[in-house]
Amino acid sequence: MSVIIVGGGMAGTTLALAISVLTQGSIAVDLVEAHRQDEHRNLGCDARVIALSQGTCQQLIRIGVWSALSDCATAITHVHVSDRGHFGFVDFDAQDFKIAALGQVVELYAAGQRLFRLLEQAGSVTLHCPARVVDVVRSVDQVEVILDNSKRISGQLLVAADGSHSALGQACNIQWQKSDYHQIAIIANITTSEDPGGRAFERFTRNGPLAILPISQRRCSLVWCHVRAQQEQLDVLDDQSFMNALQRAFGWRLGRILKTGKRHSYPVSLLTANRHVSHRVALVGNAAQTLHPIAGQGFNLGLRDVISLAEILSDAGCHDEDLGGYQLLHRYEQRRKQDQKATIAMTDGLIRLFANCDCSLVGVRNLGLLAMSSLPGMRNALARRALGWVDR
Repeated sequence: MSVIIVGGGMAGTTLALAISVLTQGSIAVDLVEAHRQDEHRNLGCDARVIALSQGTCQQLIRIGVWSALSDCATAITHVHVSDRGHFGFVDFDAQDFKIAALGQVVELYAAGQRLFRLLEQAGSVTLHCPARVVDVVRSVDQVEVILDNSKRISGQLLVAADGSHSALGQACNIQWQKSDYHQIAIIANITTSEDPGGRAFERFTRNGPLAILPISQRRCSLVWCHVRAQQEQLDVLDDQSFMNALQRAFGWRLGRILKTGKRHSYPVSLLTANRHVSHRVALVGNAAQTLHPIAGQGFNLGLRDVISLAEILSDAGCHDEDLGGYQLLHRYEQRRKQDQKATIAMTDGLIRLFANCDCSLVGVRNLGLLAMSSLPGMRNALARRALGWVDR
């Protein structure tokens, strides 16, 4: 029994490790990744972080991964959500939910290094890196990939974990529906005069949402969305001008913004695959759906794909079932459908509501923030999804 995973990012590596742990190595895994880990910093990954929900962290503990990541993670203990220039706001505190942290912020470059070390120790996982898939051949009872080094790998199931606009998915005739937000997201690491101390902020501005997350060395990670038409004028700002603009948009909750690291930007849109399975192929993570970075739900939703697929494969292995058969792939797609639909609807709804300057919507959303602040039941319903406390 064997599975081929293409893509060695967070989704692909955690899937390989989850299969190894949950099946006690009885299912062999071939993981194909195009870039060596030492190349990722040069690709700009050192500025990128992901916010892991409390539920995601629990699953990573379960598959034995969290211990390797904990020393490059920073706890989020408090989240403040506000709408710039208006009165509505809501706070979420870990103590309200009787947990130590609402989630953790992990720096991707450091996490990637640690996950690759775990892969090297997993006896049932074979890592092909650097290597690219140049062809896929699917037959009735197996799938074969041909790599750019001429190596051929066969298995029962092929998993696309190669991110947005998955090249593997395209090769297998998967199509995506795109909803363009006409925004760019600027990411950077910043330093403020006040220690964030576990506090995270989500602030909605006229241009788009602005998120600040605590990371190591008293720094913060910034994700700041703008309308795409402003990209050129933002790109030419020097650091001080950029920090001044950020200070005006964010305010003084963390004191003065003292320093910004290198900035990167990318276009923001919602991508959803028209189907998440095909003949002997399954999609996970951003290959299945790529979300707006608002509320940090993208990887957390993808991790639930990963754990669900690993559990289904583990159960199938115990019953000597075909790992790439129609029945198994159908179970995976059906099991994930409700969670995917609900999470996408939440993030898409938030961005369309809070990035809209219509006066009637401004009033509605601020009343909504006030209601969440004063009505625990309403606030907790949103918090449960953000915490990853959902059925999968």
